[in-house]
Amino acid sequence: MAARRTHIDSLRDGFFDVLVVGGGINGAVTSAALAGRGASVALIDRGDFGHFTSQESSNLVWGGFKYLENYEFLLVFKLCRSRNRLMKAYPDNIKEISFLASLDNTSPYPPWFASLGALGYWIIGQFGTRYPRLLSAEKIRDEEPVIDTTGVRGGIEYRDAYLIDNDSRFVFSFVRSALEAGATAANYVELVSAERQGDRWVAQLRDVDSGEEFTTSAKVLVNAAGPFVDQLNGSWGARTDHRIVYSKGIHLVVPRLTTDQHQRVLAFFDDTQRLFYVIPMGSRSVIGTTDTRIDEPFTEVDDDDRNFLLAQINARLDLDAPLTTADIIAERCGVRPLVVDTGGADQRDVDWTSLSRKHAIETDRRARLVTIFGGKLTDCLNVGEEVAEAVESLGVPLENDLKNWYGEPAKATRAEFYRQARLMKIDSLRTKPDVEPLSDRLWRRYGRRAFSMLEAIRDDPRMGTDIMDNADYLRVELHLAANTEMITKLEDFMRRRSKIEQVVSDDVIRQSSGLDEVARILFGDDADRRLKEYLET
Repeated sequence: MAARRTHIDSLRDGFFDVLVVGGGINGAVTSAALAGRGASVALIDRGDFGHFTSQESSNLVWGGFKYLENYEFLLVFKLCRSRNRLMKAYPDNIKEISFLASLDNTSPYPPWFASLGALGYWIIGQFGTRYPRLLSAEKIRDEEPVIDTTGVRGGIEYRDAYLIDNDSRFVFSFVRSALEAGATAANYVELVSAERQGDRWVAQLRDVDSGEEFTTSAKVLVNAAGPFVDQLNGSWGARTDHRIVYSKGIHLVVPRLTTDQHQRVLAFFDDTQRLFYVIPMGSRSVIGTTDTRIDEPFTEVDDDDRNFLLAQINARLDLDAPLTTADIIAERCGVRPLVVDTGGADQRDVDWTSLSRKHAIETDRRARLVTIFGGKLTDCLNVGEEVAEAVESLGVPLENDLKNWYGEPAKATRAEFYRQARLMKIDSLRTKPDVEPLSDRLWRRYGRRAFSMLEAIRDDPRMGTDIMDNADYLRVELHLAANTEMITKLEDFMRRRSKIEQVVSDDVIRQSSGLDEVARILFGDDADRRLKEYLET
């Protein structure tokens, strides 16, 4: 909390090159790109970083295989190239993964035709993954016995990538990068109003947590509010060539469904001939996503959503017992902000199935305003670079882009961490079955900051013990999070800096003997209030 207060002090009456409104993936990557090139940057979000759309993704980093249906070859090429860049820049966080797609008699494409698409996808993706395969029904049954191959004509295997940890933690890695480059950032800070006064934007801000209001100013304003960009632009009368429409997507988290020991995504066409997936998340499986048009950015999972997905997966897997709502451990529900032209008709007139997750960036030179429409996690580096170019065109000088504002530390730094971890025999601290080596997890989550964790464990072995029986987190991780990850509410840690809420049921979390200690480490004297606040939501 002290770090957040320091940043709010910097915001109060501050003057920056750029004020970025919105701390999802677009705002986070924009802040990292700008700060990494020498701009003075302020980043705010009225909630936590990565708390809205960015925490409800499929955790996949992919080129958009399904966009080939609409012949969006250039978009697929750009997304695949971005996927390849991310895999190279984050080798420990983003891994290649197999997609096994089963095609039955109701699927829109026969296996041979789908295999041609997979081959084209691999080529468009510049051979950045292993080659695709055409599979018979028998081969599918041998490789993944949980799939009910009754009526399956065959299938394909193609490859993309996925985030080993959760999406919102990946978003926060860009916030961390921005902070390390000198940016100012604060979560739970709301933009009350903003107006152009002379050579600057003057913004009235409110600390959502304390209620305090104050002002800050900047030469350039970046609207990175995701699903709320139109409302924000409308509040100061900005006109744009694009607008956002909403697609609701949900995921259900259930116990692990796949039977093999390899990480693999299962892909199926549902009864409406739209793709949905079974995605691995450690000891859990994530079923989704749906695609439903809605009129508002706020949404939640309803009974129709649950029943639809459960019916679809039960019809396609050979389970010992059908999945029911009692098997649902957690749910993910959010909107995709999809880009359409402003000149188009009402949202209900949009050809929903043709919309992709492309992004558009508009620059209002007179107002010194940049707006980011749409986008997805896979395309984040492109967004950061394009916004930096737009900001520079508005008169903010930037240093040369050395590409050092993203990515994991150098190989030599990684090797030194693993050397020290081996000397400490850090992996021998793990007692839980079926968990990854502790050295891998600490390096992937924390990078250079993991060195201080080794030192803390050397000084106090208790720091290397788990704090919650059903969650794979050490005490030292909580202390580091309290000091460096701007956690304001307990949910920030439980849902976003970690994925505990996504893999452990609410009842188990609430009954955990370690939850009180988690709150005390994170919030100190304010622990009782924060814990009560969390338990009441």
